Formats: sequence, structure tokens, C-alpha cells
Amino acid sequence: MKRSALVLLCLLGMSAPALAEKIGVSMAYFNQNFLTIIRQSMEKEAKAQGVEAQFEDANGDSGKQTDQVQNFINNGVDAIIVDPVDSASTPVLTKMAQQAKIPLVYVNRAPGDKTLPAGVVFVGSDERESGTLQMEALAKMAGYKGNVAIMIGNLSDSGAKQRTKDVEDVVKKYPNMKVVLKETANYARDEGMNLMLKWLTNGESINIVAANNDEMAIGAAMAIRQSKVKDPILVGGIDATPDGLKALANGAIAVTVFQDAVGQGKAAVEEARLLVKGEKRDTHRWIPFELVTKENMQSYVERAK
Repeated sequence: MKRSALVLLCLLGMSAPALAEKIGVSMAYFNQNFLTIIRQSMEKEAKAQGVEAQFEDANGDSGKQTDQVQNFINNGVDAIIVDPVDSASTPVLTKMAQQAKIPLVYVNRAPGDKTLPAGVVFVGSDERESGTLQMEALAKMAGYKGNVAIMIGNLSDSGAKQRTKDVEDVVKKYPNMKVVLKETANYARDEGMNLMLKWLTNGESINIVAANNDEMAIGAAMAIRQSKVKDPILVGGIDATPDGLKALANGAIAVTVFQDAVGQGKAAVEEARLLVKGEKRDTHRWIPFELVTKENMQSYVERAK
């Protein structure tokens, strides 16, 4: 119903149905498994709360994402949710939303802003936990010795940088362990496979692969299996996606770390609605990481259904 019609109804003394809240959502990618789970969670929560949500795919283009946010503002949405393409681009988005006086929620990828102003919230998981949980588990399985190769997600992603630093910090603790290789595979399964094949073809001595996400870990495991490596190589992922859990179950990877995509998506919509209502919110809402191994994976399989 148009707002002019609402005014007319009020003049006539008639009650009018409340307008549904409108939320514009810009996702870095539609085709990444983990982000798809977050998007589907937001869609479900928005529907359950009677919220009209418009989803746009930035397809890895920060300029395109900026245009999407501007379009949301021009269309008069009540709130905006952004899964950032690039953490470095978020100060511009924050400024745009602040000037338009529209609540803004960042989800999953931490914004690059030094501080977040009132009316802006980040919903995600503390990346200082992710790589630490992953590498401590892999180190224990390897007897605290061996050569470690790190698959980095995306060089522009603050989460990938932190996960990589986590792994390096754990390795430094143990004298008989060292990082021997470190390259990006852009969170992609095929790139993870190609990178692992390159390492193996070059004859690199690798005992452990710590990948920044499950997709790269699965790709690494596929390459190891294809190359028929004699000595076992422990592979670890992060996110505990459905495919990651399957790889853990069949022994392709040794460990993963649960990042609650469903919880992040739901919380992002919740925070947006609370901000629209004018409620004062903390600038960060943390969704904890959890270590997943073969011993405890069944409960995570049930949660993924």
C-alpha cells in the first residue's frame, strides 16, 4: 500500500495495515557454499518475521556492492545487511548508511572500519578462535611435529588473514613444526585441488594442510587421493559445511571448525530489526566457533539438516 493511501485512510478514520519492514541484503557471492547457507537462513528468518527482504549478488565486485547499497538507500529500505566483498571497502558503506540514517548490519566478514558507530552492527564469529582451534587439533594429531602448508582463502579478506595468522601462531609454539608453504586458493575447491597438485608435483614435503575453509580442504584431499601419496597428510578445514562434514566422515579431512552460518544469518536479521525499532545494540554480536572431529561430528550433522 502506498504511503499516500495510508494518509487518506487516517483522514477517514480508518485503520491501516502496518507496512512490512524492508531490508536490502548485498551478498559478496551467491555461489559460495557457506554464504549460501547464510543467505538461506536470512531468507527463512525474514519470512518468519514478515519482513520483505531483497537479496543482491555483488559477485565479488566491491564497486557493484557499493552501487547496490546506494540503490537500497534510494529505494527507502528500513535497514541494510551487507556481507562485504572486501573489508577495506566498508568505511564507505558505513558512511553512506549513516548519512541516510539507515541501520546497517555487516555479517560474516568483519568490516574494516576502525570503530563502528551507533546504528551499525557486525554479526559474525571471532576469527582468532577459528584457525587456533583448527591448528591445535591438527598439531595434536601429528604429534606436534611436521611441515605445515597453509591454503589462504582470499588476500583481501580480514578473516582469511586472521585464520592464517592463527595457524602460524600455533605452529610457532612447537619447535618440531614449521610452516613451509603458504598460498591463496580463494576459498574454492577447484583452486585448492590445483594448488595441492602443484605442491605435490613440485615434491614439497608436507605433513599437514591447514586450509582457511572446507572447500579448499576438500580440494586438497581430492588432490592427495588422486596423487596416491604414500605418507598420510592431515588436512583441516573450517566452517563445517555439509560437504565438509561428509569429507570428515569419510576420512578425507581430519578436522573442521564449525562456524554457525544459520546462526549468523538469523542474528543478522534480528539485529537489523532491533536497530529499525531504535533499540541500542552492541557493535558486535559474536557467534562462537566450535571444533568438530569424527568423535563429535554427528551432532553437527543433525544441525545441518
